[in-house]
Amino acid sequence: NIATKYDALLYFLFYLFSDKVVRQVAVRGPVFEEQWFTQKLDHFNGADSRVWKQRYFVNEAFSKPGGPVFLMIGGEGPANAAWMQNGTWLSYAQKLGALCLMLEHRFYGKSHPTEDLSTDNLRFLSSRQALADLAHFRTVMADALALTKRKWVAFGGSYPGSLAAWFRLKYPHLVHASVATSAPVHATVNFPEYLEVVWRSLASENPECPLLVKKASDTLLERLKDPKTYDNITNDFNLCSKLQIQTEMDSAYLLEMLAGNFMDVVQYNQDNREFEGVVGTNITIKVLCSVMSDASLGEPYARYARVARLMMDTFSMKCLDASYTNYLRDMTNTSWDGPAAGGGRQWVYQTCTEFGFYQSTDSPNQPFKGFPLPYQIKQCADFYSVSAETLAEAVAQTNECYGGYDIHSTRIVFPNGSIDPWHALGITHDITPDLPAVFIKGTAHCANMYPARSQDPPQLALARDHVFLLLQQWLKQ
Repeated sequence: NIATKYDALLYFLFYLFSDKVVRQVAVRGPVFEEQWFTQKLDHFNGADSRVWKQRYFVNEAFSKPGGPVFLMIGGEGPANAAWMQNGTWLSYAQKLGALCLMLEHRFYGKSHPTEDLSTDNLRFLSSRQALADLAHFRTVMADALALTKRKWVAFGGSYPGSLAAWFRLKYPHLVHASVATSAPVHATVNFPEYLEVVWRSLASENPECPLLVKKASDTLLERLKDPKTYDNITNDFNLCSKLQIQTEMDSAYLLEMLAGNFMDVVQYNQDNREFEGVVGTNITIKVLCSVMSDASLGEPYARYARVARLMMDTFSMKCLDASYTNYLRDMTNTSWDGPAAGGGRQWVYQTCTEFGFYQSTDSPNQPFKGFPLPYQIKQCADFYSVSAETLAEAVAQTNECYGGYDIHSTRIVFPNGSIDPWHALGITHDITPDLPAVFIKGTAHCANMYPARSQDPPQLALARDHVFLLLQQWLKQ
């Protein structure tokens, strides 16, 4: 799912664990062998005949003659085979007799279109190329498996949710309907609203919680102005090396890393993600706010440090590498074996050349300070030599291509959760009866996609049912 910069680290961890997840799935149930599709490198240059191998998975368990074909769209990380036997889409497939396919996104996981991740090669990484991949895959597979008469339904969550909507928008002859969960459809360079939703989501647990986070963040920012405090800050937050602040990028990176603890927990709060092999699902908004409210730990700054250590313990991190210099080194490593090759380098490139989505501290109505928009934009220049002007033009072009909030299509449903900060860029009200929104109070990012469980709130169960009824109705059309 769509990342904060903090997620570059989580992508790396997930990349390490992804093979392990596949092995666990193999132990628990049927093995879904990875398969390979011959894909075009550049769909928009007829003179370029180069091809590469794209990974996909198939589950035929529920397929019935004449039933639909469900296509799960991969996103900004490795495609996880656990989704071939878990998730709401499979319960729909079972009821509707669907064949299920999942296609990994180009440049992520094992789908390597080029020999490395050089900036020159990353020009082949875009949502437009990804949609053309889906179109070509759908066309060839339909012919090969005699599925041309079957109705295809696209599924995706977060950035793949946007792709699901845009696939229906741009290739309506190939896909009959789409479920676009937690999909940010409006591109924007600056996205300060993300942290505004973080404030509101923390406050929904305890009105004091975001105020305490703000006090802690303000204190840390003030201490960073005095080099005499650097030894204490190094110890307080268990940094891997002594804190050195030589530029504003150094302080902004540290502040964003620490804010990322809260951003990530809010984004995925109480999502049922254990089956994916995800670590830390037990850390919720309630847990963070209980730490921030615990006066026995000392001032809010000390509680903020305790949260950071809690997250490090959760992810088995010996220390926190808060060096922007190291981050720059990792993000400019172009090898497929590099530390950011699990998705970090690729996704940030897409933000710099298509989407923006920069979760800056530019709004006063949020708890954090110290990582303003210029810090985010400078990374585009540092990593890929993309200027602020080029970024702004690219974002405008994305909205010109897809329409932003003003989508003109049919048979796309847009589920979103009120806790999820990404809903601010999504469709939360019906556009037309054929472009309905499903806004789920109290749930987070992609909650409706995860397997149902007994403790789910009733509005989440109702949302899953509502999406199913829409699919049932649309498949009759």
